[in-house]
Amino acid sequence: METLTKIAYKETKGLTTNYPFILPNLDYKYDSLEPSIDRTTMEIHHTKHHATYINNLNNAIKGTEIETKTLGEILENISSYSPTIRNNSGGHYNHSLFWKLLSPYKTTISDELIHDITTTFGSFDKFKEEFKDEALKRFGSGWAWLIINEFEKLQIISTPNQENPLMDITNVKGYPLLCLDVWEHAYYLNYQNKRNDYIIAFFNIINWKEIDERYRKFKK
Repeated sequence: METLTKIAYKETKGLTTNYPFILPNLDYKYDSLEPSIDRTTMEIHHTKHHATYINNLNNAIKGTEIETKTLGEILENISSYSPTIRNNSGGHYNHSLFWKLLSPYKTTISDELIHDITTTFGSFDKFKEEFKDEALKRFGSGWAWLIINEFEKLQIISTPNQENPLMDITNVKGYPLLCLDVWEHAYYLNYQNKRNDYIIAFFNIINWKEIDERYRKFKK
């Protein structure tokens, strides 16, 4: 398996890969994901929450040797840095990925990926159920992930706060294919405490085309 630095670099391609980090544009309008995610939540989530992570990260590394490092290099060596850098670099990466995995249009999964999912989890429905369960049982704030792990197998995991599977502090490391933000700010305006309903709605707006591209890129 490639080093996590190389994987993380691939994942940040298309973003500003080192200081100063910038807020990425979305590929859709804020109201495009309704009714699954409402316009107000999307706008606040993107322009306030994500932007704050970026501003905090830039402020934390300004004038330090970390300015020259890519986001991937920061994540892979996150144990060497302060909690401020960990939380905000993770927040920037996680959200940048999350936006790309959403689509207002119905997308389909490639035969290759659906075969891998079915082989690993038993069926696509069982995969959805396991992913939902992992997202539900994440206590407090965090993320649910579908990754290719260090054994090059599909695996569902979750991480607390803004941690992700590219960081050297996580128990299970790997290449992220899919992620879901289960912080309350991601769904509370529309769903209140009904995280289960939010997770179900999420499956209606997943950009499987993007996930397929990521999957093929890794397999190459």
